[in-house]
Order: sequence, then structure tokens, then C-alpha cells
Amino acid sequence: MEDRRITKTKRNLKNTLISMLPEQPFEQISITELCARAEISRITFYSHYSDKYALVDEIFQDMVLLGTEDYERKQRENNPQRDEVLSYCNILDAIMELYYSRFDFFHYTAPDKNPYLAFAFYSIVLETVEQHTKRMESRSRLRYSPKRIAGFLCYGVIGFINEGHAEKIPVEKLQREAKELLMGILRSRVLIQL
Repeated sequence: MEDRRITKTKRNLKNTLISMLPEQPFEQISITELCARAEISRITFYSHYSDKYALVDEIFQDMVLLGTEDYERKQRENNPQRDEVLSYCNILDAIMELYYSRFDFFHYTAPDKNPYLAFAFYSIVLETVEQHTKRMESRSRLRYSPKRIAGFLCYGVIGFINEGHAEKIPVEKLQREAKELLMGILRSRVLIQL
């Protein structure tokens, strides 16, 4: 357990980094400028993080914990029987709810704005879906590898959501439609060998 001063310093650094993203791409943010804005010394920064990538990776890990807690709660509340399709929908809901509740950060994870943040975010989502698909593989014979299925689902859903934003579709409707599409694909059993 970290002491409160360390927790407070780390929170300050994370919030400061996020507050800088509207002004400049992540790759251009310097440790010197970050520390000046956070009103801490570089020595303090380096006592907690090896570089700004370690800092942002910890931000993502914080998000993973929040998303995982939400997913597990959703599973307990609306999927105690562990239906595979509902499990994927709960993953989608947990990711989308986290994404929009922390839009101040995730808004800057677009590849054209911040390639490193986009790659890190996508990697975490892909790994999460792949791990879930591997668990599904233990109960069903999959037609494709878990990595390929995860890639198809993740790129497809992300593309669907991005195009929906471009068409100015309200978030609630977009989330509902993405879930319907995902359920349709999964219920068709096209991913499972019969």
C-alpha cells in the first residue's frame, strides 16, 4: 500500500498529464514541462516513473482496474449463468462506459492525435477480448484463433463507433447498436465450429 503522499503525487502527475493533452500531443510533452505544471521536481518524478511512458501506462492500468471491476459487477448482476454472448456484451459495455466517463483522457487516444496512446489503448482492449475468447475456446471449438477473433471484434466495434461519431449518432444509441451488432455476430455462431 502506497503512502498518501505518494498516491497524491502520482494522482497530480496523472491529472497534469491529462490536462496537457488538449494543448499538445503526448509525444511532445516533456518531463520538464510536466513537472513544472505539476509543481514537483524532476527528482520526484523519476522516483516514481522511469519516463512519461511509464506514467501513461499506469494511467491505462488504473483504467483497466476500473473497467474490470465494472465488468465483474455486470457479470454478477446480469450474467450469473456466464452466457458467452452476454459476457462479450458486458465487456463492450464496461469499455464503452469507462471510455465515455473518462472522455477527458480517452478523447486523446485517437491514432491521428497520439499514436502511442492509441496503440496502448487498443492493445489493452485487444488483450482483454483475446483473453475472454481464450476462455470461450475452452468450452467451444473456435473456427479461428482467439487473437484473430479478438482483432475482428475490436477493429469492427471501434470502426463502428468511430463512424457513428462521424455521423453524430448519440452515444446511447451508438452503444445500443454496437451491442446489437456484436450479439448478432456472436449468436450466429459463425465463430464456432459445429
